[in-house]
Amino acid sequence: MLTILSEVEVLARFGRALADPIRCRILIALREAPSHPADLADLLGISRTRLSNHLACLRDCGLVVAVPVGRRVRYELADPRLGHALDDLRAAVVAVAADAGRTCAEAADKDCC
Repeated sequence: MLTILSEVEVLARFGRALADPIRCRILIALREAPSHPADLADLLGISRTRLSNHLACLRDCGLVVAVPVGRRVRYELADPRLGHALDDLRAAVVAVAADAGRTCAEAADKDCC
């Protein structure tokens, strides 16, 4: 039972991280290449303070790591498999959304998918 609960908790953490569009954009950017916070903030068009808060969340979820590079810090995905998981998840969601017979017809009313 402990293993199943741990897996559920891990997936829930991943879901919380993906629930925010800025965090999704950060993960997608880091999937392409590691980056310094200032560069990420410029790329995403957000303040460094706001970026810092999102990076802290992603670090706490175990999805990104901070790597010291001299006096600076570079961020990267905690594991290369996360990049593959993001690609697979995006492909699956797009495939399901394209299949009109399998999507929720009442999505707007239910505020779900």
